[in-house]
Amino acid sequence: MNTEAVAGGFSGSERRQFQRKRLRANLEIEWGSATLNGMVRDIGPQGLFVEIKPPLWVGAAFLARLIVNPVMVLNCTVRRVEPGKGIAVSFEVLEENVKAQLVSLLEALPRV
Repeated sequence: MNTEAVAGGFSGSERRQFQRKRLRANLEIEWGSATLNGMVRDIGPQGLFVEIKPPLWVGAAFLARLIVNPVMVLNCTVRRVEPGKGIAVSFEVLEENVKAQLVSLLEALPRV
């Protein structure tokens, strides 16, 4: 388990730069030729937590489709694994229309 402080002075559960919002939505993960299914537990402007078994490993990169209306495509990287629970991932949004959709979605969701 890595307990080192992260750049910027954050450590432990205080590493997040932004507050997460509660969201229950399906997530389809493109992993090679397979599609894995997970459930999003919460989301922020640059990351989300996915309940998935078995989890992917830290550093694994994948393309994901967040099943909301319309579907949002995200470039994701696993940042943390919680055994038996799921994975924390950071993501990038490449399309401007999806960035605007994400902002609207986050404004409408309750805080965790």
